[in-house]
Amino acid sequence: MSSAHYYIGLMSGTSMDAVDAVLGQFGPQQPPTFCAAASAPLPAALKSELLRLNHSGPDELMRAARAAQQLVAIYQQAVHQLLQDTQLTPQAIAAVGAHGQTVRHHPHEGISIQINAPALLAERCHIDVIADFRSRDLAAGGQGAPLVPPFHQLLFATDRPRGVLNIGGIANLTLLRPDQPPKGFDTGPGNVLMDYWIHRQQGLAFDRDGAWAAGGQPKPALLQQLLSEPWLAQPPPKSTGRDLFNPHWLQQQFNALPAPLPEQLADHCPPELAQNIQATLLELTAQTISQAIERWAPDIHDLILCGGGAYNRQLHQRLDQLLQRPVRRSTELGIDPQHIEAFAFAWLAYAYDQKICAGHPEVTGAHRATLLGARYYA
Repeated sequence: MSSAHYYIGLMSGTSMDAVDAVLGQFGPQQPPTFCAAASAPLPAALKSELLRLNHSGPDELMRAARAAQQLVAIYQQAVHQLLQDTQLTPQAIAAVGAHGQTVRHHPHEGISIQINAPALLAERCHIDVIADFRSRDLAAGGQGAPLVPPFHQLLFATDRPRGVLNIGGIANLTLLRPDQPPKGFDTGPGNVLMDYWIHRQQGLAFDRDGAWAAGGQPKPALLQQLLSEPWLAQPPPKSTGRDLFNPHWLQQQFNALPAPLPEQLADHCPPELAQNIQATLLELTAQTISQAIERWAPDIHDLILCGGGAYNRQLHQRLDQLLQRPVRRSTELGIDPQHIEAFAFAWLAYAYDQKICAGHPEVTGAHRATLLGARYYA
């Protein structure tokens, strides 16, 4: 295949743990080919600033611009690592698909903001950059998310209805049915609340294998309060993010209990209660996923897990128990769960070049199909 069909995809998701980069090859007569992957951690200071930018604050325009420059430095590092590992030159890459870091997502207002500096990335990497993937769909009345269901269809479609679940900070579900366009929507929190709670209680970035949650017991009253969130009952198309599911939201749910939990609980929580809350948050993720499937996709035969949450063993087990159908990691189909989203943005860059409309009304609710992205020449 011509080297013009090499694309790099970059993704730093809601969990904000690292930048993932994937090199893929694409052509009109062949399935997407995974070539290589690299990862570059987000410095703690940059992650903290990106989290702060999820909310209004002083001098946020300049702070956002500086954060974008710092993020591009990490993107550049990941691209350089891929080129070094594969011994490819920048000239061999048709384009880099760079999503940027979402800090605000208000689709009901036609607004979704990604921290990014694609012109700077193109200048530093000497490769064309395709970015700004959400705004065209938003302009057409869509949610601007999720963006990956058309790519999931290329990778995972089969002759039976199938679900593909990406568990990042937020969980999103793709529905694949034979001879139909893909559908998809966010189901609610993925790792975002679990990661927050274990970080506050134990200083850890995430609950490895769900082991801490597995040692606790979900609190029924708290779980029911969490599940009463009105957004969860909304029909698709729908999308969400840290704008809704965040520490402030969690404290509001604590406050709404018949016996409210104190404001200082996040900093001074008895160990047994802290572990039970972690178990409850894991159960929230499992229940919102299973309820979404039973309500909107009861016909799916199996579920493929991808994203960092695919490695949460306890969550995987709960989904097995709740769904009563095969639940498998994408590894079993030949692709690492951590690589799929960045791989998707490599394909989205290719789709832009090929004039393939990757904005699907069946997914986002837009008035029409749209070509996603904008090109920044090197």
